[in-house]
Amino acid sequence: MILKEHLEREVKLRTPPGFRLPDYPGRFIPRRVFTSTYFDTKRYALGRLGITLRRRIEQNKTKWQLKLPTASSRLELEIAGKPGYLPPEFRDLLFGLLQQEEAMPIAKLRTVRYGFQVHHNGKTLAEITQDSVALLDGRQIKRRFSETEIELIDGNEKDLLQIKDTMTKAGAFDGDPRPKVFQALALDLPESPPRIDPSAPPIDHLKAILKRQVREILVHDPGTRLGRDPEELHQMRVATRRFRALLRTGHVFLDTEWMTLLRQEVGWLGGILGTVRDYDVLLEDLQHEIETLSQDDQTTFKDLLRILDSQREAARATMLEELQSPRFLMVLNQLEHAAYFPESVSTEVTLQEISANQYRKLRRCVQKWDKNCSNEDLHQIRIRAKRARYAAELAEHSMGKPASQFIRQIKKFQDLLGSHQDAVITEQRLRELLRSSKSVEAGFSVGQIVERLRKRREQVRNQFSACWKKLRKRGKDAWGR
Repeated sequence: MILKEHLEREVKLRTPPGFRLPDYPGRFIPRRVFTSTYFDTKRYALGRLGITLRRRIEQNKTKWQLKLPTASSRLELEIAGKPGYLPPEFRDLLFGLLQQEEAMPIAKLRTVRYGFQVHHNGKTLAEITQDSVALLDGRQIKRRFSETEIELIDGNEKDLLQIKDTMTKAGAFDGDPRPKVFQALALDLPESPPRIDPSAPPIDHLKAILKRQVREILVHDPGTRLGRDPEELHQMRVATRRFRALLRTGHVFLDTEWMTLLRQEVGWLGGILGTVRDYDVLLEDLQHEIETLSQDDQTTFKDLLRILDSQREAARATMLEELQSPRFLMVLNQLEHAAYFPESVSTEVTLQEISANQYRKLRRCVQKWDKNCSNEDLHQIRIRAKRARYAAELAEHSMGKPASQFIRQIKKFQDLLGSHQDAVITEQRLRELLRSSKSVEAGFSVGQIVERLRKRREQVRNQFSACWKKLRKRGKDAWGR
């Protein structure tokens, strides 16, 4: 059972000898001494993704802690357990990353911690801790270092920056950004695949961007399994779909049979993630819409939402079962191998030609546009826009600023059309739900929401021409037409 879960928002500092803590309102907290044993695979499968797994013993009590990176912080999970056994909850979360390897001890650190809580208006804004760390080898100390951290408790990012600024003025300076275990073992900070040289062969550009998608899939896999933040599933699905789309975009550089079979497997993964993600989008959309209904109508409509929640949970159970399967591990291995060792063929086609061609196809598709075109026509434009964007991303490092500006604008174009498609799908699902309900009140509530969804679609159609005009200008700057 997970006993503790919170977002870790912190700043690391170093303090010189004789440093005195600024005169903050608050209180000192008792000295702590604990020993942390860090676990990873032989190839540091966790550490290279910024994930920390450790067993901490303090006052003869054992806690297992898992830290997962998020967009702006890290999510820390904590479970009470036995010293010799990785909790099954953590083993399940890390199934895709460990890939049936054993997580083994890689370092043992003893930490002596002193701390101070910063208070303001009855709240604990943050906790400032000074850690003296020793890397242990049996009873021997192999290395020592110290670290100061400011971690938010009830404060916000502004409070964190203000405390850091005060500490800096008192003599503190930026600390080592690496996790303690990386510092202790003198390991480099885990990084995303490096930027590719603009003059590199096209296949190297394709490999570089495929490696980034594999990393995103792996980073967001544990959060997807945990299910606390829908954004984790969203990012894993985006990376999966982008990987598949990039194979299609770069097909001229790849062996056709190899690429086709790989796209099928990636499509399977995208499919099992997509079903749950579609429910997340639908439920989020409807939760927003029902806030505009009367209290009575909200009560009626929530009966329909419970049906959707039940369907989502069933889809999620199926997804988790598939993510624990041998096929999932096989697909992960295929993705990593493809990103590093794709089966390529020789061609004279350039990345600029590929991206320009995808943009031409988008322009031809938009030529059929008018405000009364079908929802499917607008959806096809969205698909073409997505392909043009991925092709531009593939060529971005070789083309520079024009491609980057095009990508920024086409994201806005995609978001606009995505809003329209979400409204279309939401209306379809509402009508399906309504057919299974005999409630007259539910029909009235659904009707109100459908009306607003149609207004949203109308707003998108009204904004289409202006958004396309901006995108076309960026397209002309990039490809001269």
